[in-house]
Amino acid sequence: MPPEPAITLIRPKQLTAKAPYAYAAVAGEFVFTAGACPLDADGRTVAVGDVAGQARQAMTNLETALHAAGAQLTDVVKTTVYVASSRQSDLGTAWNVVHAAFGEHEVPSTLLGVTVLGYDDQLVEVEAIAIRPLPTAPAGDLDG
Repeated sequence: MPPEPAITLIRPKQLTAKAPYAYAAVAGEFVFTAGACPLDADGRTVAVGDVAGQARQAMTNLETALHAAGAQLTDVVKTTVYVASSRQSDLGTAWNVVHAAFGEHEVPSTLLGVTVLGYDDQLVEVEAIAIRPLPTAPAGDLDG
C-alpha cells in the first residue's frame, strides 16, 4: 500500500472552482488556508466598495475552507488580514468583522493595509493557520 501523502490539498465544492489554487492544505494536524477572498460561488467579487461586506464574505469562505479541512474557527491559531486601503478606518472596519466572527477566540492576528489584492474590486483577504482537533478515543479504548 502506498504511503499516505504528507500534504492533502482541499478544494471545497462550495467555493468557486475558478481559483487556480487549493483553498487549504492539511499537513498532519496543521491546516494552512489560502487567503479567503470575498468571492461568490461563481468567482465574482461581492460587496464591491464595501469593506465590511467583503470581510463578511471572506470569513464565510474561510469557515467553509476550514470545515472542509476538518477544522473550525475555534481551531485557528493565527490569522493575517489584508485590506486594500491606506485608511486606518478601513482596516478597523475589516478587523471588527473578523473579530466578531471569532467571538471570544481572540487568536493572534496581523492586520495589514496593502496597495492591491488579487481579484478585481477586492478589498479584503483573510488567511489562517489552524490545528485540527485530535480524534478522541471511545471510552473503552483508553490504555491505563
